[in-house]
Amino acid sequence: MITEKDAVIHNILTRRTIRRFLDRQIEEEELLTVLEAGLYAPSARGRQGVLFVVSQNREVNEKLGRIKKNNSHVRMSTDTVYISKEQPSIADDSSIMNAFYDAPTVITLFVPKDFLYGPYDASAAAENMLLAAHEVGLGGCYIGSAWDSFRDPFGQEILKEWEIRTDYYAALHVLLGYPKDAQAPKAKERKDGRIIRK
Repeated sequence: MITEKDAVIHNILTRRTIRRFLDRQIEEEELLTVLEAGLYAPSARGRQGVLFVVSQNREVNEKLGRIKKNNSHVRMSTDTVYISKEQPSIADDSSIMNAFYDAPTVITLFVPKDFLYGPYDASAAAENMLLAAHEVGLGGCYIGSAWDSFRDPFGQEILKEWEIRTDYYAALHVLLGYPKDAQAPKAKERKDGRIIRK
């Protein structure tokens, strides 16, 4: 019998980054579950300063994903050093032109420019969201340095259209969709020597 505690641990241990999505929009109930998980993430001083902007506009997501790819100066992977063979990233495969991997839903997390702990709050929210996504059968991917996605006139226009306050900036993106592959990627072996007890 799986207890609630076991179920939480199982969810943590089995969640994988997904970059290959079905060409189908996620259900509204699933989206609301993921967003609620993000809203309940811890935040410094209980400030709850993270803004969650949901884009399910294919054209906007495609263009912002291309801008992100063009502004990402990633080193290309090698045969022995890579992000994923099963779910290639833009660093693994230079032919991938959209850093959002055609995810049907992209949630951008914005944080206050003047708050030191904003990016950490966004990261905590993103992890909650990715775990919730996995729980409801969605695939998800965390994309950092989200401000790169808005570094051209189109990106700046989108910020205005979304009515993002000028004292906020994009910290990260959470990509969501139904996994294209039935089998989730295998977990990489955990590295030894990372726990130090004194």
